[in-house]
Amino acid sequence: MAWLFQKRNLFGSLRELSFLLWKHYGKKVIILIDEYFGFTDKEVRNLLEYYDRSECYDTMKEWYDGYQFGNVEVYCPWDVMNYCDALRADQDAMPKDYWINTSGNDAVRHFIRNGNHGATKREIERLVAGESITKEIHPELTYKDMYQNIEYMWSVLFTTGYLTQRGKPDGDFYHLAIPNIEIRRFFTKQII
Repeated sequence: MAWLFQKRNLFGSLRELSFLLWKHYGKKVIILIDEYFGFTDKEVRNLLEYYDRSECYDTMKEWYDGYQFGNVEVYCPWDVMNYCDALRADQDAMPKDYWINTSGNDAVRHFIRNGNHGATKREIERLVAGESITKEIHPELTYKDMYQNIEYMWSVLFTTGYLTQRGKPDGDFYHLAIPNIEIRRFFTKQII
């Protein structure tokens, strides 16, 4: 049972750790993050070429790309590897929600349910429509504090990978967007 808990929290934990390291050490750690915790576009192209599945590049990009660390965009490695594995077994395999199904998503569901009022609901709808919103991010939030203010929802969604940044932050204010189809599908299912 412990391995399942670890698997569910790995990507979110790595994202949170990388954000804290970046905040403390700056650009130096971004190089490590890009190299070890996500696939760059070039690496995904090479992987698909290796498996003779280059025609699946656009699908891979739409479904699993969109995470930004510093100035580099990366793909979720869990999704990329699972989809490549599926393509190896069946060349017509369709993409699936691999990463989103590895966690309980309870906190995210709580925020989406409780964000059904006024401005928050409209902001979630804008995100689902492909737009971005600007929000203050609080990386220092603890689990104990995160439910105290609905505005903390954005920090939780960002640090756990449900939202990503677009462009450069302005201090603690980030331009947030849904990174890819997999995450957009999750938001749509939760809203419905």
